[in-house]
This record gives sequence, structure tokens and C-alpha cells, in this order.
Amino acid sequence: MKKSRVYFVEARGAEPAADIDRKSRDVLAPTGFVEKLEPEDFVALKIHFGEKRNTGYIKPPWIRSLAEEISRQAPRAFLTDSNTLYTGPRSNSVEHIRLAWSHGFTPEILGLPIVIADGLAGGDYGEAAGRGGRVSSAKIAGAILGADALLALSHVTGHVQTGLGAALKNLGMGCASRTGKLDQHAVVHPRVNKKSCRNCGLCLAHCPAGAIRQGTEAVDIDGSRCTGCGECLVACRYGAIRIRWDDDSLRIQEKIAEYALLVARRFPGKTAFLNFLIQVTKDCDCMARNQPPIVPDIGLLASTDPVAVDRASVDLILGRSGGTDVFRKGYDIDWSRQLAHAENIGLGMNRYELVRIK
Repeated sequence: MKKSRVYFVEARGAEPAADIDRKSRDVLAPTGFVEKLEPEDFVALKIHFGEKRNTGYIKPPWIRSLAEEISRQAPRAFLTDSNTLYTGPRSNSVEHIRLAWSHGFTPEILGLPIVIADGLAGGDYGEAAGRGGRVSSAKIAGAILGADALLALSHVTGHVQTGLGAALKNLGMGCASRTGKLDQHAVVHPRVNKKSCRNCGLCLAHCPAGAIRQGTEAVDIDGSRCTGCGECLVACRYGAIRIRWDDDSLRIQEKIAEYALLVARRFPGKTAFLNFLIQVTKDCDCMARNQPPIVPDIGLLASTDPVAVDRASVDLILGRSGGTDVFRKGYDIDWSRQLAHAENIGLGMNRYELVRIK
């Protein structure tokens, strides 16, 4: 039975940055991604720059030589991410780029410019027709559509809505415009448990849509204004705001997979995926805080198959967690749905051969 190849090298965040830098280049090399690039190609290095006060993002010195190698082959390479649906410094290009600079993603360190993929405030996007599933038309960021090749650099974490955030989410949600993100999140409907709600009002300050009102005994969410971003779920300290994990999470995972397929098909033969299993945390790098790791550092994985690299990442993480599903411990979500759906629609496969790089 056919399997996708996933390349793996052990790494720890405590290692010298130069060692991780070398390993990131070495583990990607067998995929052949760099050799396929043409001098005139616009090459998108899709990466999460990290929210303000977050420390879990991929560190720029870890990818310095990889960035240099790619830019030698294709001088039009650039770092990119799209603007966020929620308010904050990553919701517009000006503050987004300044935040990225503050985290070390500068031309002086990486030799690459930053292009925020969906423009100044998220309005630069194009549409790609779906294939009859949950997505009829995907709103994909303009710079992604304009690129000739794409390398997704993904920090693997848990996630409040999908259970798992890795290459598929980086590709599907991360390459969507703000309108595309709204399209994916729109299937999520938070609900308030009035018995658990302390009516403290903290969630109001975290709602970018102004959809939460404070009542006499508990808060209330206006479903007509709610964008489904999930910020209130994370903000609530009492577990009073919930979504129907078996229903809402399933739909958003399937939408992410379908968006990811529509992005990947733009780059036939010119995509690769590099996953970082260093400081794997309960929540993604959108959280504006430092987070403790949920497993010891493991290493880096690379593949041309986003499904296989995510499956291998999960298998290695669960193998280090002493038999506990650390993703489901964080959020009781069947994270495997995104992988199964991605395979069903032809994006990749869950079967893989793990090739260790020394």
C-alpha cells in the first residue's frame, strides 16, 4: 500500500539556534522543494509570526540558512501570513509587520521581505471554486494566489476549536483572507452555560464583533453578530462558554481541509511542509501569552504531503505523552476529523513512512 514519506530529525528548543537552523535545512532537503524552484518564482514562506507576548512561535534564527538557500534559488521569496479575523496588532498589515519585526522576522536576520498576504486590512483576496463539499467558494489571500510556490512552516499546537493546529490549519485557515476566515468560523456557535457564568464581563472585552451583552445574571451571545472566532471560549475562566464540539468542530475542521486543498492545488509540485514540534502547547500562537509545553520537545518533520506530516507529528507527540492524548486532554475534540476529511478529498494520506535524518 502506498505511503507518503515524512522526514524527521530530533531537535530541542534548548539547542543552539545554529543547530536547529542546520536541521531545518537538512530535513527539508530530501523533499526536493528547493531544487524545483525557478529564479523567477514568487515563493511564499507561510509562517505564523506569533501574537504579541506569545513566545511559542518558530524562532527566526531556526530558519535563517533555509531562507538563504531558498532566496539564492528564487530571489523573489518572501515571508507571509494573512491578517486575523479578531482585532489586535495582526488584524492589519502595518501593525502586523511591526509585530513580526519585533519577533525577529527582519531582513537583517532572514534576508527576506514580509508581504501580508491579504493586503492592508484583509481586502485583497481572490476566490477559488470548491468541489461540492462544505466550501462552495474559498476566499484565498491575494499574495498566496499570486505566488508560484509555497513552503508552510508550522508550529504544531493544540487548538480551542479544532483540537490540533498544524500544517493543514496553516494552509487552510492561514492562507485565507479575513473574509475566508469568517467563512470557516461561521459554523461555530458558542453558547453560555448560565449556571457557570459569573457575569464578570471578561469575555466582552475579548469579543471582536461586540456580540456579547452583559445581562442581570449572565452574559448573552447575539448569534446574528457572532463570527465564531472562539476568543470568548479562551477568555472565560469558568468554562461557562462552550461550543458543540461534536458538531461545530467537525464542520470547521472539514472547511479547513477543503480550504487547504484549494490552496495546495494552486502549486502543483511546488509545495512542502515543515512542522516544528518544539514547545508544543495547549493553545495556538494566536494566544497573547507564554504557554508551558504539554510534551517534551521532539523535533522537526518535513514532507510534500500535509496530511502525512500532520499525522506523523501527532503520532510522535502522543508517543511522548505516556499514553495520554494531550490534545483531547486540552479540548475534548476529535482532532482526527481534519486529517480524515483531507484524505477523503484527495489532499494527502494518513499512511506514511518515517525517514529519520541524522
